[in-house]
Amino acid sequence: MKTQATTQHQPEPVQVIRHAQVCTKLQISSAKLFDLIAKGVFPRPFNLVPGGRAVGFLVSDVDQWILERKAASKQEAA
Repeated sequence: MKTQATTQHQPEPVQVIRHAQVCTKLQISSAKLFDLIAKGVFPRPFNLVPGGRAVGFLVSDVDQWILERKAASKQEAA
């Protein structure tokens, strides 16, 4: 007797990356990333541990920012 497998959609896991990893992903300097955050152009990091100094960025936020920049650059070129 065959049993029908049920497929459940698994949500994507939340991934966090640190400041240095964001710089590497964007190919920019640490100073430039701090500048973009200060100007409100790039999403602010969040504390990984309450009361701690370690901060991180959601990979999905970084990826979304990249896609928005790509779309904006297409509009600027048009």
